[in-house]
Amino acid sequence: MIQAGIIGGAGYTAGELIRLLLNHDAVEINFVYSTSNAGNALSAVHQDLIGTTNLKFSDTINSNVDVLFLCLGHGNSQSFLEKYSFSKHTKIIDLSNEFRLKNESVFKNKNFIYGLPELQKAHIKQSSYIANPGCFATALQLAVLPLAANGLLKDDVHINAVTGATGAGTSLSKTTHYSWRDNNFSYYKPFTHQHLGEINQTVNQLQSTFNNEIHFMPNRGNFSRGIFATVYTKFDDDLDTAKTIYRTFYEDAPFTVLSDDAIHLKQVVNTNKCILHLHKHNNTLLITGIIDNLLKGASGQAVQNMNLMFGLKETTGLQLKATYF
Repeated sequence: MIQAGIIGGAGYTAGELIRLLLNHDAVEINFVYSTSNAGNALSAVHQDLIGTTNLKFSDTINSNVDVLFLCLGHGNSQSFLEKYSFSKHTKIIDLSNEFRLKNESVFKNKNFIYGLPELQKAHIKQSSYIANPGCFATALQLAVLPLAANGLLKDDVHINAVTGATGAGTSLSKTTHYSWRDNNFSYYKPFTHQHLGEINQTVNQLQSTFNNEIHFMPNRGNFSRGIFATVYTKFDDDLDTAKTIYRTFYEDAPFTVLSDDAIHLKQVVNTNKCILHLHKHNNTLLITGIIDNLLKGASGQAVQNMNLMFGLKETTGLQLKATYF
């Protein structure tokens, strides 16, 4: 069994990761590290785990685990890895934003590979260190990768995307309180969201001639989880050609599928899927994309990367049913 350690086990992302690993046939959770919750049952914090596990949070670390998941707040992974050392065989998957950009991907002789399986599955299989993509970045890259790979991004790209309240994490702020979020809708970080760095990096990796702008408007929705994104750009070919391009690009991607029908969030919540839909209006192609921000946008993708790193079937432990009703 793969021995797994989790650092920073109290947040939404860690809770979903624990749930997935407890139900993964090839993994055993060795420890879940949290100084603030040490000695407490996991189910005391993640109450959906009541009756599922007797594991408790630990304030000690096993440096010989096979895989380590870093579920720390953004800006804390480097300081953690400065303080603690792990075995040479320990693979590390970081779920923060610290190692995603190429100029920040090497740390203490560890070369972190950007972990978007639909983009570089072969590199992930050979890597020991993975920078797990951001939630918005995952949804938006999957919407435009096929166009970039075929040199078809020839104009500005316009994006409007809305995320659920869990995207903000467990820490409370004015905009995460239920009384503020309920029956409400707002934008934040217009055109400057931190995930744009990842998106631009990937687009230019696939289409080095892309010199246009990616205009991204992120929004807060009044629901708990999921990302609904609409992306549009100039496209001169017909809709059938676009569908062929997308289906060909994702033919080896078990979790990314193209729907001929219009899509909605309930199709992906609680799954590791990304579902895309294409619509053509005059010379504009509209790509709609949906994911669960905590799974395909975070913990599910981390497990998907782990499966690839250990030579397991990519879908192991991730065949999840959407909470459709």
